[in-house]
Amino acid sequence: MKKISLEMGSGGKLMRDFLHDSILERFQSPLLAELSDAARLPLGVAFTTDSYVVDPLVFPGGDIGCLSVFGTVNDLVVSGARPLYLSLGLILEEGLESGLLDRILRSIAKAARKSGVEVVTGDTKVVRRGQGDKIYINTAGIGTPVGRPSPGRIRPGDKILVTGPLGDHSVAIMSARGELGFETRVTSDCAPLLFLLPLWKKGALWMRDITRGGLATVLSELAENIPYPLIISEEKIPLSRPVRSAAEILGIDPLYLACEGRAAVIVPEKKADLALREIRRHPNGRKAAVIGEVTSRIGEPGELLLETATGGLRRLEALTSELLPRIC
Repeated sequence: MKKISLEMGSGGKLMRDFLHDSILERFQSPLLAELSDAARLPLGVAFTTDSYVVDPLVFPGGDIGCLSVFGTVNDLVVSGARPLYLSLGLILEEGLESGLLDRILRSIAKAARKSGVEVVTGDTKVVRRGQGDKIYINTAGIGTPVGRPSPGRIRPGDKILVTGPLGDHSVAIMSARGELGFETRVTSDCAPLLFLLPLWKKGALWMRDITRGGLATVLSELAENIPYPLIISEEKIPLSRPVRSAAEILGIDPLYLACEGRAAVIVPEKKADLALREIRRHPNGRKAAVIGEVTSRIGEPGELLLETATGGLRRLEALTSELLPRIC
């Protein structure tokens, strides 16, 4: 008999297979079948939900509280919706220190104010000691549409942008766990992506926040759903020096490391410069870069190709295993 494994929550191929085989089969909903970051409801709103189980609860640059707000806000933004309202579900373990809970709740309130959203409903459950891991959080979000992802309109020549350096969240989590074996000053990029909303009116065709599975998984999933290959350049992908060093020492491909305040964006070639300037106007987008394009010159439909620093080509695929458990 098959059993649930950590890989089924990794954001990669095994998670997608699990969703298709065990979830979509049970719920015959066209809205759910899209597997988008947020569902567009007939009521004229966008709706999303997410659960957070990060370990440790507090890490350099953030905590599970702000993560639960920004993560849900960002899912709405990249789905073309302005976030408005959140629910807040808390599962608390008996014995959780009240001071830590208060810190997390204050962080949630601060993140909600920063994101311009209101927490309007919620639920709290307490489980016996040993039946949880201090605190789990679920948030659901509702927003009003300002645009809509249009992967069907993507064509060769369209540009692929990222809004900033990759992998900071994963490395910050590893550092907080003491898993690096050396000190680093990397802080999580945990932040709202609200500054991307104007791009929906300026030609953006598609967006996705880069979380579990990293950039390679996000773009691989897109490539599988359009009739053109994607190609990205290793030399153009922004990475901080500490993240690059950590990845090299640990033997981890930084393209599979998670972020919590970065996104990949696809825009028409003629609007790429405008989009890049718009992103760089915001402090969290100052290191944004055009890293590749949709192509018909090389590769096969469904492929994501990496042009390496040495001039070669390497095919990238979605994450197939659990790289780092409990990162969000």
